[in-house]
Amino acid sequence: MTSPFPDLFGVLESTGARITRNADLTPLSRWKIGGRALALVEPSSAKEAASVMAVMSDRPEPLFIVGDASNVLFDSAGFEGVVLRISRAMSQMTISGTSAWAQAGIWMPLFTRRIGCEGLSGIEHTIGIPGTLGGLILMNGGSQRKGVGLNVKSVLCADEAGNLFTLDQEACGFAYRTSTLQTRRAVVLEADLEFEAGNPSEIRSEMISIMASRRAKFPKNLPNCGSTFLSDPAMYATVGAPGKAIEEAGLKGARCNGAQISPLHANFLVNTGGATSDDILYLIALIRQTVQERTGYFMDCEVRHVAPDGRIRPAHEPAEERWGAVDLTKVAGL
Repeated sequence: MTSPFPDLFGVLESTGARITRNADLTPLSRWKIGGRALALVEPSSAKEAASVMAVMSDRPEPLFIVGDASNVLFDSAGFEGVVLRISRAMSQMTISGTSAWAQAGIWMPLFTRRIGCEGLSGIEHTIGIPGTLGGLILMNGGSQRKGVGLNVKSVLCADEAGNLFTLDQEACGFAYRTSTLQTRRAVVLEADLEFEAGNPSEIRSEMISIMASRRAKFPKNLPNCGSTFLSDPAMYATVGAPGKAIEEAGLKGARCNGAQISPLHANFLVNTGGATSDDILYLIALIRQTVQERTGYFMDCEVRHVAPDGRIRPAHEPAEERWGAVDLTKVAGL
C-alpha cells in the first residue's frame, strides 16, 4: 500500500535545516545513553525551526525537541521519530546596555560568562549548568534555588503549526523549575533578557566561587544528567534536599549494571560504562521507593524520559511502570 504521506526526508530537507538520518542519540545524551532516531534535525535560524515544526505537524512520526539533552533520558530502544535539536547552530547573541538577546541554542556557561564580562549581574547562578538557554528557560533552570526566568523579558517561540509568537515574562508563568512553556506544544527559539549593572570583578569572583563549589560537590568525570530528582519545598523543610535523603537511605554508591548512584552526590546518577536506560530507571525506582518508605515523601524526577513511541514523561513514571516494587537485594553495592 502506498503511504499517504510524502517522503519524510524530502519534506525535512525542504526546511533548509541540517538533517542526519538514522541518527545515533548516544553522543547527544549527557548520560551517553540512547538508541537511534529516524532523523536528527538541526536548524540554524528561527525560520528553519518553525518550518520543521510546520512540516512535522502533518506527519505521523513523533517529534521531540531538545537542546543539550542535559535533562533527558533517551530510551536505549531508540526513538521512532524526529529529534529537533536547538543547539550550537543557533547560538548567536548581542548585548546592549543592560539587555541581551540570544538564540536558544547558546551554551549556558558561555552565555553567562559573556554577560558577566559586560558587568551585568543576575544569572551568575547558572554558570556551571551545562545546558542551552532555551532548555533553561523551559525549565526555569538555575541553582541556589534561583531561576533564569527572573531575567527573561520575552521569548520567541514557534507553535506546532510553525507559527511564530512571543510571550512576555508573565505569560511564561515562571515558578520553581517550571514554566507554562512546558505545557505548550512549542519550541523556544530566541529570548530577550534584562540584567542589573554590576562590578565585573565581583561578578567574576562570584562565578569562580560557584564553579569551585560545583566541582567539589558534583561528579564531572562520568556521564550524568545533573540532579535527577526535584527538590520539594515541604520535604526540604523537614527532611532536606533529595541528595541528603538518598544518602541517609543508605543508597549512595548503589549500582545497577553500568549505572550508579554517585558516591560524590547522591542526587546524581552516573554511567560508569555501558549503562542502559533500564539501568537508570531501575535506580530511580529504587531511590523513590526507599526514600518514600523512610520519609513518607515521593520524590519526583526532574529528568524526562523519551520513549520510543514519543511519550515524554518525568522519568519516575516509566521507572515505576518498568520495575514496580524494587527488590533491594538485587542491587549491587548496597
